[in-house]
Amino acid sequence: MKLVLASNNAKKLKELNALFAPLALEIVTQGSLGVAEAEEPHITFVENALAKARHAAAATGLPVIADDSGLCVDALGGHPGVQSAVYAPLPPQAVALADREARRAAQDEANNTLLLQRLAEAPGAAGGRQAAFVCALVALRAADDPEPLIAFGRWPGEILATRRGAGGFGYDPLMYIPALGATAAELPAEVKNAHSHRALAAAQMLALMRSAWRLG
Repeated sequence: MKLVLASNNAKKLKELNALFAPLALEIVTQGSLGVAEAEEPHITFVENALAKARHAAAATGLPVIADDSGLCVDALGGHPGVQSAVYAPLPPQAVALADREARRAAQDEANNTLLLQRLAEAPGAAGGRQAAFVCALVALRAADDPEPLIAFGRWPGEILATRRGAGGFGYDPLMYIPALGATAAELPAEVKNAHSHRALAAAQMLALMRSAWRLG
């Protein structure tokens, strides 16, 4: 079964392909089918995931999976939340970059820098440096599917003062996972894929797809 990922993030595609391997799905990005990214105007992860899934399903006529994920920091009132990917302005020198992954890496660096700045400005805020990666996964059979499958994952940790690790993407170098004694960026891919917010949501989604869509 071909399943469209409502994203053009190559690293996210790789993660989801590994997580959904038990179902032998062929997951392709919407960009490979000529579909532009959807607007994400909502304030919750679930609403944005639904918007992205409906957009891709309407454009392709295929089943779709979409996620909306981000970092929620207690001391910042849950922010950056749904704005995690674009928390900071893109540096001027990165705006003109033609390579999508290079531009995304520059955005990640700017986001991490701003997060540390905001935390430094709120040292006494309730919650300290406690945070969680959050993921909402939505799957649709069609754009007008009245029964969207919705799964949710939450991976708690704390924000370090300095970056550690070269793996992963986004806020991974700053997100320390006490249970694993490492940042998300220091974890081997197979360990991250077994414990992450996306892994938790994917495990729920696997069960939902097997039950409701009779896959696997």
